[in-house]
Amino acid sequence: MATKKTASVFPIVGIGASAGGLEALEEFFRHAPVNGGMAFVIVQHLDPSHTSLLAEILQRSTKMKVIEAQDQILVEANCVYVIPPNRDMAIFHGMLQLSTPDEPRGHRLPIDAFLRSLAEDQQENAVGIILSGTGTDGTQGLRAILGGGGITLVQEPGTAKYDGMPSSAIQAGYASHVMAVDKMPEALLSDFRSICAYTAPPATPKSAKGINRILMQLRTITGHDFSLYKKSTIGRRIERRMAQHTIEDADVYARYLKENPAEVNALFKELLINVTNFFRDPEAFATLETEILPKLCQDKPDNYVFRVWVAGCATGEEAYSIAILLRELMDKSHQEFKIQIYSTDLSEEVIAVARAGIYPPNIAQDVSPERLRRFFIKEDKGYRVKKEIREMVVFAIQNVIKDPPFTKLDLLSCRNLMIYLEAELQNRLIPAFHYALKPGGVLFLSPSESIGNHTDLFSSLNRKWKFYRATHSITSSRAVMSHVVSWTAETGDKPSEEAMNKPKDTNFAELTRRVLVQYYAPPSVVTDGKGDILYVHNDTGRYLRPAPGQATLNIIEMAREGLELELRSALRAAADDKTLTLNKLVQVKTNGGFSTVSLSVRPLPITDGNQNLLLVSFQDIANPTLKPSRKRIAKPAELGRIDELEQELAYLKESYQAGMEEQQASNEELKSANEEMQSTNEELQSTNEELETSKEELQSVNEELITVNAELQAKIEQLARMQNDMKNLLDNTNIGTVFLDEHMVIRRFTREATQLYRLVATDVGRPLNDIKSNLESEELLSKAQAVLESLVPFEQEVQIQNGAWFLVRIQPYRTLDNVIEGVVLTFTDISKRVAAETAVQLARELAENVVDNIRKPLLVLDSQLQVVTANRVFYDYFKVTPTDTVGHKIYDLGNGQWNIPALRELLEIILPRDQAVEAYVVEHDFPVIGQHKILLNARRIVGKTSGPSLILLTTEEVGDGSIDKHRENKI
Repeated sequence: MATKKTASVFPIVGIGASAGGLEALEEFFRHAPVNGGMAFVIVQHLDPSHTSLLAEILQRSTKMKVIEAQDQILVEANCVYVIPPNRDMAIFHGMLQLSTPDEPRGHRLPIDAFLRSLAEDQQENAVGIILSGTGTDGTQGLRAILGGGGITLVQEPGTAKYDGMPSSAIQAGYASHVMAVDKMPEALLSDFRSICAYTAPPATPKSAKGINRILMQLRTITGHDFSLYKKSTIGRRIERRMAQHTIEDADVYARYLKENPAEVNALFKELLINVTNFFRDPEAFATLETEILPKLCQDKPDNYVFRVWVAGCATGEEAYSIAILLRELMDKSHQEFKIQIYSTDLSEEVIAVARAGIYPPNIAQDVSPERLRRFFIKEDKGYRVKKEIREMVVFAIQNVIKDPPFTKLDLLSCRNLMIYLEAELQNRLIPAFHYALKPGGVLFLSPSESIGNHTDLFSSLNRKWKFYRATHSITSSRAVMSHVVSWTAETGDKPSEEAMNKPKDTNFAELTRRVLVQYYAPPSVVTDGKGDILYVHNDTGRYLRPAPGQATLNIIEMAREGLELELRSALRAAADDKTLTLNKLVQVKTNGGFSTVSLSVRPLPITDGNQNLLLVSFQDIANPTLKPSRKRIAKPAELGRIDELEQELAYLKESYQAGMEEQQASNEELKSANEEMQSTNEELQSTNEELETSKEELQSVNEELITVNAELQAKIEQLARMQNDMKNLLDNTNIGTVFLDEHMVIRRFTREATQLYRLVATDVGRPLNDIKSNLESEELLSKAQAVLESLVPFEQEVQIQNGAWFLVRIQPYRTLDNVIEGVVLTFTDISKRVAAETAVQLARELAENVVDNIRKPLLVLDSQLQVVTANRVFYDYFKVTPTDTVGHKIYDLGNGQWNIPALRELLEIILPRDQAVEAYVVEHDFPVIGQHKILLNARRIVGKTSGPSLILLTTEEVGDGSIDKHRENKI
């Protein structure tokens, strides 16, 4: 079984590409070294129903082995692995894991998924590369690789055929290098010479001094101290920045930081590990949803303030994830809490991203479709968090190490922060977290973190996913206070002992203000410009009461009888004209009688340009003491006028009441219309989301089609080159060829075939039987049909009408799948060979006639002393036949009658030395013809070529008078 150590020996490069990525991949591997010591894994958007040719195409661009990935295959250096169609791919302990996609087509993000698993599995040995493509797939994967200490490269958008994916990664800030594709292999080799092989060396005084100078520069400019961060993490990231500037010495880099403040900010950003995502570790959040939060909220009253702190929140995904879980819990339990989630981080840049609440489309990989519809708004650039979730979270910049913590918390989440800190700093944070939590509050850590030795402060709720409950006792309180005192003392100037023992000065001004407000300020209400109550001070029950019907907080509808008209006009004057209404006496009906009330309405100073606030004050006025006077008797005319005025007033009140009822009815109708419009808007929004989904699916299909088209285009170019090669091959072999299908219909023919058949270009598709041939016979078609039926090749020499000779071969036409689809006729011009053979035959016949006409016995031997031919006189003289002579060795002729030692001496010793021997006398008793003395003449004939030589051997019988003239050889 592979181990992580096996895979971590060499860097693994994950390459993501989509539309237009094939050309970029070919360019990359043309420049990639064969023995660079890296492995490459390619993830591309492929058509799930189409067989991929990517591995075959890329193999032509590199000498490295290109393999289509298989499940559980171990990644090896100097190899290229290509994702198969319709598969998701991940890596675990250096082995590729393939699975069938769960998401529907158009919603898959295979590049992000693989790069995330690569970052988790390989850490600092992971490399992410994003090439041409549309969309944003790969951006979050690069983020994970950077967070794990790896390197990321992105193609320069100007050189990409489609710049969507490269631009998304660059704008998100997750690209270590932005460059053209052909420069990437060189940059990879340069970086990994100094970074991938980096292991924290024993700190020498010189290196420690250089690192300390770097951290001091960082603290001076940013105000943040990284000296207690883990040295391996700090060292790798500093080494990476040094490598980008080709600096090898830490002291030199420290001077460079001092001279270039912008590099300090770049290094600061490099040291921050801003890696997170929605519902990171889904099982942990499932535990939080089903076990932890329900128990925390159990028996809590409505409007309970539920306080949460997310420390080291990065771009805010975790804080929003907890807010979503709380909102779902409140909906499920029909409770309503006031949620306060404080989300903090060290980086101002990531806090700005979190506050915006806008995330790329690929969060769909982590957030379920139901939650996306419920808590997010789909926009062009991605998803925006809805207002109801956004308002639960407050984002702030905070250094968790030196700034005071939030307090009275129900839940504190600090995940994947402490793993980068030294043990000393972790031991300072855990008591601070305990101090921040309420009794029974829960601490939520990552699986790689723990509370260490502080078991007296927390009890475990879930050991696997690291949920801890804060325990408060006298012992734990003493432990916390001892840590907190030291913790707070180190974060600021240490006060003197006298100052610590000196009691805090009383703020008399604040104390006086509170007492005066409590005892002398009149009952008051703060409203907005429409009269909706925002805040109530003291008891206002004598002036306001809940209005009948649907509950409302509008001050006008809640006003008691007699106060409504004056209050409405005073609010309108203050809101529209900023006019104050001060101490206006109004008769208000309370407890069955009227009392005099002083009404004041004042506009408040505007703190928010979008909100107009008003202060409404009420004060009871004692009825004034009236001096006794004589009762005046009204005149009849005055009484009539009073009655008339009272009637007019009653009419006006009725008219006003009717108008108010009509206005309320209109308001109800408008409210109903508004609800209908809102419902219509929701339907349109739902339709728009469906259209967006369809658009994404079409975009994904389009990317897949572009990829398939690029592969097919490369295949077409390859086939075109092969076709050109085949054409030139056929044209230069000077062999006539005719391709016929199973019905003897012409499919293709070469130029030389026109010598045998009168073919033109338009004859393709016609039966060969319709074409007039120049052959002496017309039997070839029947032979071709026989070959098609029997699959036995046929070969024959034929002569055409102009006298030329051709060798005809007929063979079955076999496809690569071994399917017979016709026959192939080839015609090879053998006219010269036939002419040469004819000439040789004539020469042979002439030579044989010449030999036969020689009157002396004659033999022609080859170099092995085998008889090639003999004349008729030889056969007659020695009484032998051609069958017993030709092809036999001379010593075997006539049952060995020529196995004569003198003859052996002549042929094997004398003749090779002298080339010719004349008048060599041999006397022998031949079995058939008896005792004879013969005279032998031998000559070696050597041809002009390097072929074997021949020997001419003639014999003649020697007369009695000639014996003395020649040297005798007695046998």
